[in-house]
Amino acid sequence: MQPSTEQRKRAIIIGAGPAGLTAAFELLTRTDILPVILEKSDYIGGISRTINYKGNRIDIGGHRFFSKSDRVMKWWLNIMPMQQIEGGSTQITYQRQTTTVPAHPVAIDPEVDNSVMLVRNRKSRIYFMRQFFDYPITLSGDTLKKLGFWKTMKIGFSYMKALLFPIKPETNLEEFFINRFGRELYLTFFKSYTEKVWGIECNAISAEWGAQRIKGLSILKAVTHILKKMLPKKKDISQKDVETSLIEQFLYPKYGPGQMWEEVATLVLKLGGEIHMEWNVDQIRHNGSRVLAVEAHSDKTKEAKTFEGDYFFSTMPVKELIADMNPPAPARVREVSDGLVYRDFITVGVLCDKIKLREVSGELVRDNWIYIQEPDVLVGRLQIFNNWSPSMVADPNHIWIGLEYFCNEGDALWNRTEAEMIQLAKDELSSMNILDKENVLDATVIRVPKTYPAYFGSYDRFPEVISWVNGLDNLFLVGRNGMHKYNNQDHSMLTAMTAVDNIIADVHSRDNLWALNTEQEYHEEKEEADKVAASQQTPATVSA
Repeated sequence: MQPSTEQRKRAIIIGAGPAGLTAAFELLTRTDILPVILEKSDYIGGISRTINYKGNRIDIGGHRFFSKSDRVMKWWLNIMPMQQIEGGSTQITYQRQTTTVPAHPVAIDPEVDNSVMLVRNRKSRIYFMRQFFDYPITLSGDTLKKLGFWKTMKIGFSYMKALLFPIKPETNLEEFFINRFGRELYLTFFKSYTEKVWGIECNAISAEWGAQRIKGLSILKAVTHILKKMLPKKKDISQKDVETSLIEQFLYPKYGPGQMWEEVATLVLKLGGEIHMEWNVDQIRHNGSRVLAVEAHSDKTKEAKTFEGDYFFSTMPVKELIADMNPPAPARVREVSDGLVYRDFITVGVLCDKIKLREVSGELVRDNWIYIQEPDVLVGRLQIFNNWSPSMVADPNHIWIGLEYFCNEGDALWNRTEAEMIQLAKDELSSMNILDKENVLDATVIRVPKTYPAYFGSYDRFPEVISWVNGLDNLFLVGRNGMHKYNNQDHSMLTAMTAVDNIIADVHSRDNLWALNTEQEYHEEKEEADKVAASQQTPATVSA
């Protein structure tokens, strides 16, 4: 007999992004713990949300639904089934077995069904010198031809030098890039773009960022991948042996990433969980060893309330979490958290009737992302939303693109008016010969603060914060901002899943949570986590 709501243990979850919603769903389907989510905004999904502008949908930053974790892939497909491919049941090959996905008794047709994961082809390129280069950069014949003989020779010798005489120890991002690509290729294709993203020089950024985002990629890996593609092989959407930056297919919700998290939120409510929108956290009360309650207020009603719980999950920025502690964290911990840096983000959505970027066949380019390497413009990356999903665009005859600008909240770029940002986008698209200004039909501007936790500032002392927070036995930091890690959404989900695993297994150490930071590490942790999940699974499963 299930305990009453009053008798059940409660988990207070700060944030309704991927990590917070995953934690709530896992608690509801695997335990008797009641999750209560406090979300400060009026939307679900955090930076994985989808913004609807006049029927045209914007994906903030772009979210490919791909993971090397079987657990995450199955979790997604339990919520939203994959579109039918080539008739019959859909099969996905995992590391050691081929799993049939029988989620629904009828074929999932994206032309008819809305709750569906599309299978999309990945294509991303670099736009440099007003022409396209492969991304990740490869020394293909086409690349070498565009770079020219002398540039190619310099790149080759530079790469050989990096192989023979790598920089040791590798302390910053510049050294990380040089060791894997050589100095000349780094200066050509990595330095300018990366510094545009972060606003500081690469030698001031921790090498850990490279391990987090670029992982095992190198020229050797890219060339090996090209050679493997030439060999006949069985179709395998899992792409287990492929570096994340080299995947060729991914899943994507018909209406963008926010559709996934809106459906998860609906299931959380259906299962009895609580989601309180537009509630701001004011204080986190603790006694030095456990969190006791969260004090919060409603932006809509101005009501103040105390949320007591047995467990607490935080996805809020670490800087804000530490600032809200009552009693205050030690001075040394506050000093580190105050010095943490975030990079902010502006997307300008531009609706066009045509653009100049075309394939050789004359069709619209098929790129999802285009990395803008041009030093004479501020835009860092361009998305073509039509290529993520046709349903992202209200009128299929229009082209819906997003220009991504990286900035700091309060700087000159952030403070530009909406009209100024739209004009900047038009000017830069025109100067790069991507479109003519008269082909722009409409535009909108979206500002997203604290999008990217930075690996500089006081980050080198971040272990001091981790050590203190780990002393609060019932507090779990999960997700990108919650852990101040540049996680993808699958990593964020895994941190929430692992936290629930620990609660179920009565594991008090947080070591396995903080180990989920790179692809190599979460491979090692995944098998054990999957075993724990399977052994603790309760009958309270939900079919989406």
